[in-house]
Amino acid sequence: MAQPHQPDIESTSRDHAEARTALGADEVARGIMRLFARNDIWCLREMALPNGRRADLMGIDARGLLVIVEIKVSRADLLGDAKWPEYLDYCDRFYWGLAPVLDRAPLESEAYRPDACGVIVADGYDGEIVRHAPLTRLAPARRKAQTQRLSRCALRRLTALADPECAALPFGG
Repeated sequence: MAQPHQPDIESTSRDHAEARTALGADEVARGIMRLFARNDIWCLREMALPNGRRADLMGIDARGLLVIVEIKVSRADLLGDAKWPEYLDYCDRFYWGLAPVLDRAPLESEAYRPDACGVIVADGYDGEIVRHAPLTRLAPARRKAQTQRLSRCALRRLTALADPECAALPFGG
């Protein structure tokens, strides 16, 4: 007689604990944005990249260095993400942004390149860098192009806030 599937007790308990104390990506992003603001890094949410990907947060520091943060609020989302290496070509520093209850152990494996990625833990109020991202400088032409794209996107969003009708107008790029 076939045995019924027995769920992995440890992972099921962990998943239930995550669900009970789950923070959404909005709260994690807010905490990271506050952390960054204190460190003179200013960022935008949902920044489109030239390769078709969308960075959860993309920012620029006072020295003009670009930072991308990929936010994860569940273990399944973290383990199922195979696209994140495609962000590395568009930033000088890359961070994982995690909810406090999320197990960070997978990020220590070679698959998640701990030598190339930092880790930030954040809630809706604040964030903390628990592993600094190493600096991997972009080529100057790439940094200039990305800085211009980030600036134009920020200005387009500010214009739309000031004049919602303007947001509906077609734009050249």
